[in-house]
Amino acid sequence: MDETNAVVTGASRGIGAAVARRLAADGARVTICARTAEDLDAVADSIRADGGRVTAVEADVAEVADLERVIDAATAEADAIDLLVANAGVYHGTPGETPLRDEDYATFDEHLETNARGVFATIREALPVLAADARILVPSGSVARKSKAGVGSYAVSKAAAEAIARGFAAELDAAVTVVDPGQVSTDLMNGATGRDPDEIAEMFHWVATAADPGEIDGEVVDLRTWRKATR
Repeated sequence: MDETNAVVTGASRGIGAAVARRLAADGARVTICARTAEDLDAVADSIRADGGRVTAVEADVAEVADLERVIDAATAEADAIDLLVANAGVYHGTPGETPLRDEDYATFDEHLETNARGVFATIREALPVLAADARILVPSGSVARKSKAGVGSYAVSKAAAEAIARGFAAELDAAVTVVDPGQVSTDLMNGATGRDPDEIAEMFHWVATAADPGEIDGEVVDLRTWRKATR
């Protein structure tokens, strides 16, 4: 990946941080962003300590001006973005304990603003500088496609994010893929247990590098697909 120029949003922890480290370890130049500067800088420092190339930009994907700064930083030393991982997301509450009927409007709006509109804005702002063979990865989960009680507007926002990914897949030359890693142990899903983000980073790396773009464009790549392809 020495010639790959990648952007990973929501990279201060969890899946985003693990994916950024994995890409950098393989030689990619990585631009990372998140809202929490201290955590973001810690991830950048760990990448540099391992010899990786990284630029950290404090940014909120809900703010278009912030995303413009991220894209400018990513293309300061490169002509185009080869890989875009629209990972930033929020979940207010505890999984299984946030029924839709009890959600307030502010929570509903923030889930949609970050998890859906944030994905749309991230891709849209990158369009002018996307490489012709770029890949775009949108993390999601089964709650976007299968009804599950107690997940509230988080599930709604992920369903919207997947629809956004499919829409761009139909319109762009770039391969746009929804990546469903299953249950992952991250701070996003408060107290959730699951797979190690570093393990899941290998799945994202495969989708970004080895998967046939024609087969994954507009599709959902889940754990079963990844394991079947790499066993």
